Amino acid sequence: MSVGQAHKNDWPALHYSDWAETCTALHLWSQIVGKYRLAHTPWVNHSWHATLYVTPRGLTTGVVPDGSAAVMLTFDLQKHLLIGETLQARESFPLEAMSVADFLKQTTALVERLGGRMLINGTPNEVADPKPFAQDTALRPYNREAVERFHEALVQIDRVFSRFRTGFLGKVSPVHLFWGSFDLAVTRFSGRTAPRHPGGVPALPDAVTREAYSHEVSSAGFWPGGGGADEPMFYAYAYPVPDGFAETPIEPAEARFDNTLREFLLPYDTVRQSPNPEAMLMRFLQSTYAAAAETAGWDRQALECDFGAPRVPRAISG
Repeated sequence: MSVGQAHKNDWPALHYSDWAETCTALHLWSQIVGKYRLAHTPWVNHSWHATLYVTPRGLTTGVVPDGSAAVMLTFDLQKHLLIGETLQARESFPLEAMSVADFLKQTTALVERLGGRMLINGTPNEVADPKPFAQDTALRPYNREAVERFHEALVQIDRVFSRFRTGFLGKVSPVHLFWGSFDLAVTRFSGRTAPRHPGGVPALPDAVTREAYSHEVSSAGFWPGGGGADEPMFYAYAYPVPDGFAETPIEPAEARFDNTLREFLLPYDTVRQSPNPEAMLMRFLQSTYAAAAETAGWDRQALECDFGAPRVPRAISG
């Protein structure tokens, strides 16, 4: 199904207030799983080696090289399991109401049964007042229906983001979920280095932030709520922020620039309820990118191309 063909009802209602505590639990659980990948995977620019990926069933680490083993951890958000797999074995445990400490204990046991080593940093990143996972013993709720809706939304968004990234010849990130901030993101790069980032992101080493923002970017993404916007929200920003970026008209008209976050924002519910959610989201992605590229003086002619199509090689001149 191409962008524009899905019916708007394929985009589920997703109200943060209905599942805020479950969302926080899933965020912290994703950090534990993501940190397992981080602990064993060689560094790739901009922390791309640490992220999670959307699948038809949920979120996955992809293959993690753990000693002689190749391990994959997957949140099945439809059957509500954490699944661990190797060439020889498959293990799982149910996702249900539990503490973060219990999730850590069960994940550690699962990884060890698969022959792996859970050598993670035991404190959350990018959250206020982080409590070590092993000390976070409060029972967390688990709203199965809300988790399923969140996953269904991610599948829709991932498809649009994935098409958007095909319209760029320069360096562009995968579509991936950063478990620190719990957002699905895609980022384009001008190819130029950026000024040294000042750092200061809560509970994140400055060296990680500075490497992530070593080069000039136009980035867009989605987060389900919290972190300055207590509703599901699409965002777009540029680093460094060019003069005039915030004042540039963008589409759709419902989008706005948030002076606190220094990002353009578009509510998920606005997209979901539009006659064509995919087309509205694509206009937001394209217009915010164009605002960043124009105000920062990117070489757009050299960096852009037509969006990709299945089985059609990209046309080249000459």
